[in-house]
Amino acid sequence: MAVTTKTAWKLQEITAHSSNVSSLVLGKSSGRLLATGGDDCRVNIWSVNKTNCIMSLTGHTTPIESLQINTNEELIIAGSQSGSIGIWDLEAAKILRTLVGHKANICSLDFHPFGDFVASGSLDTNIKLWDVRRKGCVFRYKGHTEAVRCLRFSPDGKWLASAADDHTVKLWDLASGKIMFEFTGHTGPVNVVEFHPNEYLLASGSSDRTVRFWDLEKFQVVSCIEEEATPVRCVLFNPDGSCLYSGFQDSLRVYGWEPERCFDVVLVNWGEVADLSICNNQLIGVSFAQSTVSSFVVDLSRVTKSGSVPHGLIRDDEPLVPPTPTGSSLRRIYDRPSTSCSKPQRVKHNSESERRSPSSEDDRDEKESKAEIQNAEDYNEIFQPKNAICRTPPRNEPFPAPPEDEPVTAKEAVKPSQATDVHIPLPKQELPDPVQRPPLASSTPLSRTEPSVIPAARNEPIGLKASDFLPAVKNQSQTELVDEEAMSQIRKGHDTMCVVLTSRHKNLDTVRAAWSTGDVKNSVDSAVAINDLSVVVDLLNIVNQKASLWKLDLCTIVLPQIEKLLQSKYESYVQTGCTSLKLILQRFLPLITDILAAPPSVGVDITREERLHKCKLCYKQLKNISNIVKNKSGLSGRHGSAFRELHLLMAGLE
Repeated sequence: MAVTTKTAWKLQEITAHSSNVSSLVLGKSSGRLLATGGDDCRVNIWSVNKTNCIMSLTGHTTPIESLQINTNEELIIAGSQSGSIGIWDLEAAKILRTLVGHKANICSLDFHPFGDFVASGSLDTNIKLWDVRRKGCVFRYKGHTEAVRCLRFSPDGKWLASAADDHTVKLWDLASGKIMFEFTGHTGPVNVVEFHPNEYLLASGSSDRTVRFWDLEKFQVVSCIEEEATPVRCVLFNPDGSCLYSGFQDSLRVYGWEPERCFDVVLVNWGEVADLSICNNQLIGVSFAQSTVSSFVVDLSRVTKSGSVPHGLIRDDEPLVPPTPTGSSLRRIYDRPSTSCSKPQRVKHNSESERRSPSSEDDRDEKESKAEIQNAEDYNEIFQPKNAICRTPPRNEPFPAPPEDEPVTAKEAVKPSQATDVHIPLPKQELPDPVQRPPLASSTPLSRTEPSVIPAARNEPIGLKASDFLPAVKNQSQTELVDEEAMSQIRKGHDTMCVVLTSRHKNLDTVRAAWSTGDVKNSVDSAVAINDLSVVVDLLNIVNQKASLWKLDLCTIVLPQIEKLLQSKYESYVQTGCTSLKLILQRFLPLITDILAAPPSVGVDITREERLHKCKLCYKQLKNISNIVKNKSGLSGRHGSAFRELHLLMAGLE
């Protein structure tokens, strides 16, 4: 009988750093090169599906926030929390350049496809184009009002696309140093942007759960695909440009854009996927949580990438038309130069451009930086000398797919030994770890303790084990249970959970009744009076969608709740609190400071006195919250970036 293999599977899980992982990136050429950055200020280089760290790069003094590998997989660039950038030559195992100029975290990086240039985007809202050979900033592009989350050069190297938290995508002309067009339409932070490999087409993914396609000739939206899913984490065009792969929470979706539709949905248990790459008709996806990095494989030969019958129509009011055949194009094609592109034209130095010369401080940083080769065999295999004929790793074969899980009966499903074969994730039995963890030079033993912050996305309940729901087995051979007995054990606590959910539903009905009257303040008052943070979070997630609902008197009620949310152990609560606080600071902080700084009025002005009282109350609450924000601004990853951004916004309180 033929064995059916899986469409998607987990390749491996490694402990990548001695501290939390803060960023990672896949090489796009071979699909086998993986770089990870951590709170330990190191950049570690790995080969996908190998457990040993090939090389560890040092030199940064603050956590790594962003990484990028160039097309030939010879160079890697890393941006840190302090705003400094380091570029390493992987074949020579040494640092090439240290670039300094940004005032805050480096959130995004990209290599120019032909020239010796790199682009960097920062939490300080600036984008900079650097000349790697001269260690200087060629241009500074100003226009975004919030953190720049993603940068991509066009395939012909003439344009630069940027995506930011201000809900916009901007297209810049490299030669003139000016903006070409600003694409608006997203209602949430734009996390990722990607050029079509051939056509004048751009795709962007946002936290508003939409993927938008933009025509770069007509400067207009081609299509918008909205999913009832989670924020879009990453996107990647198929190499032939026939479809777009979009990474969501625990799923991969395959899109077409003319007409807009979803060809396929593949369930992949990768959590919040961080990067995608394609190699040998397999899609590689990587994600990280705390100090571990997981890699997953999707067999693209078993994924629907085109066809007249898509998987779930996006629009029902538009007739379906056959997709454009692969290789044909509806719009202009990129003109790729046959040689390296010339340096962008020089313009006069003004507010939009700046130049920086090398300094002795940079030279000192480069001397202190080093590359520790921890596995010489893997290093020689992947980073071969430049005079070698073959640049890519010699053993670049598809990853073998494991067989599909066989159907299990209800009786078999409750066996502890079968817990990993069913689709509902349950904790595994404690077994010896088959994967050897790579020791780093500065590594320390990692303790398996319960996380202090409960992630918003997790595959298993925190603190629960499958064995807790099953009776103890005295005889190891007696592992089978009667169905009724197993169900009785599993249902323990079910009634209590039903009571909790019923109570929460009742509380939400109370808030909804107040909301239906159109009085937002009254509905928030009722949510606060219930004294249940989960209800407050549900309501704030709605109010945060429409900034016009916020008023000064609403801030006085919500700020004490935000203080509680920021100190919660639940990541989703903290995220909601950060979003609400950011809205308040952007809309009301200038008003509060102006009113408090204004001289006292002459005579009696009741309205002004009430406003002054509210401003004083908000100012006091914001001062209390500023201490929490300052303490948490040292956290890593996107969580820490949110607090650092809030810390910058709260500078006006001083």
